[in-house]
Amino acid sequence: MAPPISFSVVTPTFNRRQSLARLLSGLAEQNYPANDFEVILVDDGSTDDTVEFLEGLQTPFTLRVVEQSHGGPAQARNAGVACARGEIVLFLDDDVFPQPDLLTLHARCHRTTPGVVVIGPMLPPDPWPRPAWVRWEEEKLERQYQAMMSGLYRCTARQFYTANASLTRTLFLEVGGFDTGFTRAEDVELGYRLRDAGAQFVFEPRAGVLHFASRTFAAWRRTPYQYGRYDVIMGRDKRNEALRLAARDFQQRHRLGRVLAQVSAGRPRLGRAIVSVLGVGASVADRIGVYRGASAALSGIFHVLYWQGVCDELGGRAVFRRWLAHSTGALEGATR
Repeated sequence: MAPPISFSVVTPTFNRRQSLARLLSGLAEQNYPANDFEVILVDDGSTDDTVEFLEGLQTPFTLRVVEQSHGGPAQARNAGVACARGEIVLFLDDDVFPQPDLLTLHARCHRTTPGVVVIGPMLPPDPWPRPAWVRWEEEKLERQYQAMMSGLYRCTARQFYTANASLTRTLFLEVGGFDTGFTRAEDVELGYRLRDAGAQFVFEPRAGVLHFASRTFAAWRRTPYQYGRYDVIMGRDKRNEALRLAARDFQQRHRLGRVLAQVSAGRPRLGRAIVSVLGVGASVADRIGVYRGASAALSGIFHVLYWQGVCDELGGRAVFRRWLAHSTGALEGATR
């Protein structure tokens, strides 16, 4: 029998002491040998007594706590990997609960195909009350998982979500780790560099974690705008295909969504008004049980805010319109 693979579980955390307790309880129940993995928690400047809580904790595995001033998840994960001792680094978020065989399944993938990047699903807890925007995210992820399992497309850098992903520490260090200039989409940006270094991505649907997402509606609304900005930065400065894929996605959207994005991009007041109306619509639809209506409204909000981020990072409405016309023409030409 081959010797067990050594793991370093790296988790950044910020003011989520209760979520951490749930995560650590799940790691304590792993069917993987406790002396073959360590857990590194990087406290990103928490103010809720997280460090004090961790200092008195007894765990069957080695638990190490790294403290830093608030610098964001990319910096925190880099700090965790810097002091990791395991052969494989498994990134988990602080709001997930791992299935008992999570490490075993990640290890099996790495043993079968050395050097791969393994991605496991984030699954919705059941039953667990959550708002409509969290359910919307869960639905979008589930569609990706189903598409990969059915063979519609394979796992790529765009699915490199560090709520549940593993790779060798050597590979992580070779590509330079996370870019700390990214406060959102830092995992996908790293995924592109891993791909360019020759890494193969593998989706293991059985290696799941339950995701207890708890973001507010305001926090959720900030996300698409940030994704839009960073896709431009990745396409422009990192020279990958993030922005080209965004243009393709735009063409595949519902016509009404495309019109709303084009009309509101570069017009912040109009954009805010559209988002406000769609937000009311989503809330009403969710309250009366019309979940498809709520989902459609939330998709509209995401789309409008994402393209506002693209527009702002490109340099304004005029530049955005020229870019969109050029990109649309290029895509149409490529499909003829």
